[in-house]
Order: sequence, then structure tokens, then C-alpha cells
Amino acid sequence: MAGVGPVTQDWEPVVIRKKAPNAAAKKDEKAVNAARRSGAEIETLRKSSAGGNKAASSSTSLNTRKLDEETETLSHERIPLELKKNIMKARMDKKLTQAQLAQLINEKPQVIQEYESGKAIPNQQIINKLERVLGAKLRGKK
Repeated sequence: MAGVGPVTQDWEPVVIRKKAPNAAAKKDEKAVNAARRSGAEIETLRKSSAGGNKAASSSTSLNTRKLDEETETLSHERIPLELKKNIMKARMDKKLTQAQLAQLINEKPQVIQEYESGKAIPNQQIINKLERVLGAKLRGKK
């Protein structure tokens, strides 16, 4: 005890009050009904754009025109013919199925099918795994 002298108690009453309701609580259905019952004034406002998705439809014609004028054809990079042949040849040399090879590199069999058919988008990490497991350099000069 750091205090010197007799210890006294404070018997003053403590009043704890709730905070005034915030804006969200005032709009609450319970609060509105309570105000109606007590006869308080209630102000209601109708928003002019209520229920509409005005932001999405306002610039539609501009975007449509841009899309119509677009002439560039876009496509993803695909596996080169040489790479897919090298993957197939190295897998056959090791006498592995696509499913076995996929399991060895911790990928789905579908990934190997896509790489060997040339439909996959090249991923250097997967190609590195294939090179490591198959023990062959699949891309570039041998």
C-alpha cells in the first residue's frame, strides 16, 4: 500500500447511462415503431434511385461500342510442338503412364494430358518438375 493515512471508501452514487442511439439504430424497424407508439415525429424520405442499378447501366453504350470496334484477336501462349513431343518421348522411355508421371510430380493426370496435347498454358515450375522426374532436358538445346 503506497498511500499514507486511513483508507476511506467513496459512497458517491455512480450513474451509468446508455449512449444516444446512432444513425443506424434510429433507422432500425424497432426504433421507428417505438417512435410511432410514443407519438414522436418520423421523417421518411424516398431515395430517387432506390432499387435500381444505375451505375452498371449508365455506361453500357460506351463499353459496347469499344467492344464492337475491337479487332485484335487475343489468345494464350500454348505449349510448343517440340516440348510436347519431348515430354511424350521422355515419359515413354521411362515406361511411365500419364497418371504415374502426374503422381511423381504431384499434379493431376489432366495436367500431363494437357501438356502432351499442347493445350496447356506453359508453367515453368511444372516444366522444371517434369525435367527433374524424367531426367531429360525438355526445352532448349539438349
